[in-house]
Amino acid sequence: MHNDIPESGKPKNMKDSFGVFLKSIKGYRFPIILSIIFAVGSAILGLFIPKILGDMTTIAVETFEEGIDWGTLAGKAWLAIGLFCGSALLNYAQAYILAVVSAKYTKGLREMILDKISKLPIAYFDKHKFGDTLSRMSNDIDVLTTSMSQEIADISLSLTTLIGVMIIMLTISVPLSLISFIVVPVSVLVVGKIMGYAQKYFREQQNTLGVLNGKIEEDYSGQIIIKANSYEDLALRDFNRTNEKLATVTRRAQIFSSLSFPVTHIFTNIGYVAVCVLGGLFVIEGRINIGDIQAFIQYVSRFNRPITEIAATTSTIQSLLAASERIFEFLNETEEEPDPEPSKTIDNVRGEVEFHNVCFGYSEEQPIIHNFSVKIEPGMKVAIVGPTGAGKTTLINLLMRFYDPSSGYITIDGVPTREMKRSDVRKLFGMVLQDTWLFSGTVEENLRYSNQKASLDDVKRAAKASNVNHIIEALPKGYKSDISEDSDNISAGEKQLITIARAMVANPPMMILDEATSNVDTRTEQLIQDSFEKLTRGRTSFVIAHRLSTIRNSDLILVMRDGNIVEQGNHESLLKENGFYAELYNSQFADNN
Repeated sequence: MHNDIPESGKPKNMKDSFGVFLKSIKGYRFPIILSIIFAVGSAILGLFIPKILGDMTTIAVETFEEGIDWGTLAGKAWLAIGLFCGSALLNYAQAYILAVVSAKYTKGLREMILDKISKLPIAYFDKHKFGDTLSRMSNDIDVLTTSMSQEIADISLSLTTLIGVMIIMLTISVPLSLISFIVVPVSVLVVGKIMGYAQKYFREQQNTLGVLNGKIEEDYSGQIIIKANSYEDLALRDFNRTNEKLATVTRRAQIFSSLSFPVTHIFTNIGYVAVCVLGGLFVIEGRINIGDIQAFIQYVSRFNRPITEIAATTSTIQSLLAASERIFEFLNETEEEPDPEPSKTIDNVRGEVEFHNVCFGYSEEQPIIHNFSVKIEPGMKVAIVGPTGAGKTTLINLLMRFYDPSSGYITIDGVPTREMKRSDVRKLFGMVLQDTWLFSGTVEENLRYSNQKASLDDVKRAAKASNVNHIIEALPKGYKSDISEDSDNISAGEKQLITIARAMVANPPMMILDEATSNVDTRTEQLIQDSFEKLTRGRTSFVIAHRLSTIRNSDLILVMRDGNIVEQGNHESLLKENGFYAELYNSQFADNN
């Protein structure tokens, strides 16, 4: 699938991903270039400090017998301090600029992603895991933030330092330089090979950690089932097996990873020894000054560091490009077709709904609705029943314009919904779903979610009509009581009652209930049915229900099977036909008995 995470954090197409990333930061080109210039300037100023310190050593040694030339030494010292301060200031300036750029860049990306979410069709959310989308908004953008604020400067510093050090080392001594040019790259190659093994185990560690976290979550949420089936020992054994594997791969990853420093240290010290021995001979022979040996040893250390940093930066850049690829892949997803301009509106809603030869499928290969036609008069209570997969919820999705028909059309009061704005169509309906959704906030804020202009009296009236007022009043702070993020401080049935009241606060011309009484007990269900009868009187309403006992008073029952209306009528007439509806109805009562 196109939304899969690239293996090992690598982009699928390095060249294309890099091009997209460069295009995305085009608006920040000047500050980024300025920060690179500052980084290069900082590296260049820092390059001369070891040479100056070496010259100071040479001056002190050569003038020791005659009297140390403190004036020249002081001048060199002030020059070194000036270069150090200048380098530090430039380094701070580039870090500050990149921090500001990365903050603005990632802020803009988050705004673009949130704006994109509002423009995506419901089909996208039906086909993609929400966790993956959230990961792109958080983890992938965090990778970009960190990488932009660090890697751009690090690469500039490392490349400048590497080239500058090589040039200065060659000006001091070509033979000594050749020693470093051989020893340091060999150490980097060996360490790179070791880190390759470590990376393999680190990757396996992350995968195993994911499995372990999954087991912990499963065991925690399924404690009742585990205890009821006396599965504790087996669950613990399964967990220990995964935990042991995680310990093994973690140990191996750490062993290989920890080898990098000692191996580098060994090769670096070999280089130091060779430089010191050969350099000492050169000093005795008068070929170079003693201060140059001191400076050269510092440059050997500096030569090793940028090579290691560049090697480490390569994998970080791959992660940056992989994150960039996933973010812009999401931002390039197909958006909903724009609303028609000019669009039609309905001033005085009567509630007449008609499906005209509607055909639809979530994919072209698997049509669900076949040439569906029905006319619903204003104020009718319409029940839609049928087995799972018959197309009941799909009809509601089409009615709300979450999807548009493949062919045919739907009208409300004679106006095709395709010719209306989606928001205008959806304002005509109050909707209560089987899966309740409440957000963190007070009960009152949740009830006013669909109608911010509603007063507290309006909210209470709807709550009383929905038989939820007494439940709310029993809460510690009544309507001002907080609902937690997961709504775990109220029961499932109470959530459903609140969502029904929320729909009533909106006071829409038409109502939709999709299995709205599935989470309540029989007594509460009857209260909901009674209140719903009162609240939907005079309004066109649609009810999807598997429990057929809840829709016996419907004006029209549409019986669906394989995307077609196979029967329609009221409860009594459908039972007399002794067809598919009668079969469904009688089977439920047989099951209950």
